[in-house]
Amino acid sequence: MAMHATSLIYSSHNCGHDIHHGWIVQRALETDQKRILHLPMSEGSKLDVDDKERQEYGYSKFRWFFNRYNHLGLKHDAFYYSKHLTKRDADILCDMLRNYEVVLFGGGNSPLGMRRYQAIGERFYGNPHHIGSIIHDRQNRGLLTVGFSAGADHLAEVMSESAWGEERSGFGVSSRIAVTLHHESGREETLIRGAQKYPQIMWFGLPNDSGIATQQGVLPSGRWWQVIECVLDSSWDVPQEVFHIKTRYGAKIDHYYADGRHWSFNNGDRIVRISGEGMDSAWIVSGNEIRDYGSQAVIGYGDVGDILGSH
Repeated sequence: MAMHATSLIYSSHNCGHDIHHGWIVQRALETDQKRILHLPMSEGSKLDVDDKERQEYGYSKFRWFFNRYNHLGLKHDAFYYSKHLTKRDADILCDMLRNYEVVLFGGGNSPLGMRRYQAIGERFYGNPHHIGSIIHDRQNRGLLTVGFSAGADHLAEVMSESAWGEERSGFGVSSRIAVTLHHESGREETLIRGAQKYPQIMWFGLPNDSGIATQQGVLPSGRWWQVIECVLDSSWDVPQEVFHIKTRYGAKIDHYYADGRHWSFNNGDRIVRISGEGMDSAWIVSGNEIRDYGSQAVIGYGDVGDILGSH
């Protein structure tokens, strides 16, 4: 089964080639539009402050990489938050969100960014969930929405700080998934607490540079399905920055069960989930082995298509 992800959430130190070219830029270049929208609206300090320079800096950390593909027709735009936004500005943002093949929610402060997105929806459309509805529509139409750092928090089911305090919902495009960013050994407690607090959500620790891509839908049986693919990128090799790329030191994507068990995922490993009609099942696909998620025992399915086809 080929992966045509509709959501990618990831953690990185800089623009590693495998993630930023293979999963983001290439996806845009495959379309007639060849357009990427970058949203740095989580960069800043307060809801009533524009923070234009900080948002521009957030975009600059990606713009140089995107510029390398201008000769191939790639077009990339950013949209900045401002307390002076007009209804026309908001309509332009929503039109871009609906129609760009790739939208990338950037880094910064997760709660601030979410408050800004909700404020735009509430102020101009009378609905704080307006932006989230557009993103879910993108997903239903097969378009790719990407979340980096704070943006990963935004696309998840709940933001990572929910493990420690009150629940802070994400847009839920990465359905029933939550992540911690810049993960490394010694930072497992948030994953453990999150898995215990939200057993219906799968929690993953994303080291630099790694991500979780998802594709989902509804089977002919009416059951909901989701395929999660783990992405590990060790391609960033600037000598003075290599220390920050934990995947170059063998770091994998950590996952904890609600009962405390642990699993580490390699690049290309997948999870298949199926829910509905009283069932909630999952399988781990690693290399040529398929394991039942609950028991971790090897089972007889041939591939992902076999699992989906039998349900």
